[in-house]
Amino acid sequence: MRNFNYSKIKEQKWDSDVLGLIAAIYKEAGKQELYLKQQPEKLEKLVEIAKVQSTEASNAIEGIITTNTRVKQLVAEKTAPKNRDEQEIAGYRDVLNIIHESFDAIPLTTNYILQLHKVLYSHMNNPMAGRTKNVQNYISATYPDGHTQTVFTPLAPFETPDALDRICEEYNRVIGNMEVEPLIAIPIFIHDFLCIHPFNDGNGRMSRLLTTLLLYRNGFYVGKYISLEAKIAKNKDLYYDALNKAQEGWHEGAEDSVVFIKYLLGTILSAYKDFEERFGLIEEKLSAVEIVRKATQLKIGRFTKQDIRELSPSLSISSIEGALRKMIEAGELKREGNGKNICYYRLK
Repeated sequence: MRNFNYSKIKEQKWDSDVLGLIAAIYKEAGKQELYLKQQPEKLEKLVEIAKVQSTEASNAIEGIITTNTRVKQLVAEKTAPKNRDEQEIAGYRDVLNIIHESFDAIPLTTNYILQLHKVLYSHMNNPMAGRTKNVQNYISATYPDGHTQTVFTPLAPFETPDALDRICEEYNRVIGNMEVEPLIAIPIFIHDFLCIHPFNDGNGRMSRLLTTLLLYRNGFYVGKYISLEAKIAKNKDLYYDALNKAQEGWHEGAEDSVVFIKYLLGTILSAYKDFEERFGLIEEKLSAVEIVRKATQLKIGRFTKQDIRELSPSLSISSIEGALRKMIEAGELKREGNGKNICYYRLK
């Protein structure tokens, strides 16, 4: 069986890329703390948008989808799930709400992970909800010609409970003793969790929820305002590529997890940068047209109304639409497409 010893992490020498990412994240986290103290009430719109994006994106990565309108209604708890996909989306919403509201009261233990997994499936009849897997699972890749191939075989079911206990214990030990930098320990724990693949279903979504939980518990709150899941979904090929490379040699304890650490830290830093941009638009007292104009100046190439909505959470959709119309009439923007495919680009 695979052994786990997180104390070895502190013996590893990290390259300048990893150290630079960690330093940049701490700098951005410090700036965010100041922003939150200045105007906390104005950031609630960012929280609402991030919840919708996180719920939609994390499920979409696994092929679980519904319409954007339905996702918003489900996240706002204004409707009941209509089908299996919506039941899973509602479960993700519930776990995310629990993490947002009670992260400081949710220590990392197997018991709590199982409870969160049970909530993930609380809107459907899944006999394996809250229980580790009872059949061997495999991680497969589908290639352009249509064929699939197993790229990694996780731990067997009988090994899984002990392994899950062990990585929780190791993480808590090195964090509690301040042996290992949290921004290193978190991606290593998440990588081990994904390699164990402890559940019959829901492993990817649970890994992303646990990432948010561990970041919150270590003082990194960016996921509350900017969806990490949406960033992963936008470039999911990079996510899977980093994960696959880091899995090589994992069973023998010979893996090189640096590529996954860099990927996750880069995603976190990118989210902090987005937060700063969006806060900048909230902070200034500008007209709707001026806010939208500033938001468009942050976009390169074509963008959608939803892109501007994310950057301008203080504005209603109708205000954004009105501002975009005025900018088109003024010759600042060009509109292309019809219906859901409408996009814009700057002319000046």
